[in-house]
Amino acid sequence: MSHRIFRMPVGSVYPHYVTKVERKGRTTAELDEVIEWLTGFDDAELKGHLAEETSFEDFFAAARLNPNASLITGSVCGVKVQEIEDPLMQKIRYLDKLVDELAKGRPMEKVLRR
Repeated sequence: MSHRIFRMPVGSVYPHYVTKVERKGRTTAELDEVIEWLTGFDDAELKGHLAEETSFEDFFAAARLNPNASLITGSVCGVKVQEIEDPLMQKIRYLDKLVDELAKGRPMEKVLRR
C-alpha cells in the first residue's frame, strides 16, 4: 500500500517542522541536527534534498538510518512508532517523533538517544 505522504516532497513539510520548533523556542539548526542524526545526511545533502523536492520515499531510500533509531519509541497521532509495520512509514514517524520531542523542549542529548 502506497500512502500519499510517501510521494510528498520533504521540502514541503520542512517549513512546518521549522514553524513547530521555532514556536517552542528551538532553532532551525537544532532541527537540522536532528534530521541529520536520523538520516546520516550532512548539511549539504539535507539542503540538496530540500531544494530538489525529494519525496519522502526517495529521501529515506538515500538515508543511512542511525543505528539507534530503533530506540525511538512513543506515539505519534495515537500510533506507537515501534509497532508500525511499514518500514517507510515507520521512518517518517521516527522523524515526526523527533521533531515533537525537540518542540517539547527535551534536551538534545535525549532527543538524539545519546
